[in-house]
Amino acid sequence: MATLDKKYGLRVTQVENTWKTEITRRMTATKTIVSKSQDGFATEAEAIAWGEQALQGFLSKQADRNKRKTEKHLKAKSLAAAIAAESAVDEEYEDDEELN
Repeated sequence: MATLDKKYGLRVTQVENTWKTEITRRMTATKTIVSKSQDGFATEAEAIAWGEQALQGFLSKQADRNKRKTEKHLKAKSLAAAIAAESAVDEEYEDDEELN
């Protein structure tokens, strides 16, 4: 298996007279799963070329997805902080009214 980074890699195997390429993802230290696969390649070179191209597209999609999720998470976190700050100001105002 060819590993391009710690989490994702390519696995090219020969199945009878054709070649198969799998994009693999490391789930845990001992478990690897197949995220995407394609078979029926006539040569190993074709299988590797497809795998490298598919992996780049796969990683690009993952990066975009992670960016969207991060932005959504940060927006929700800042909204929660704003609500908490507003709540603290309201409580402080109520405390001041009770003292008067």
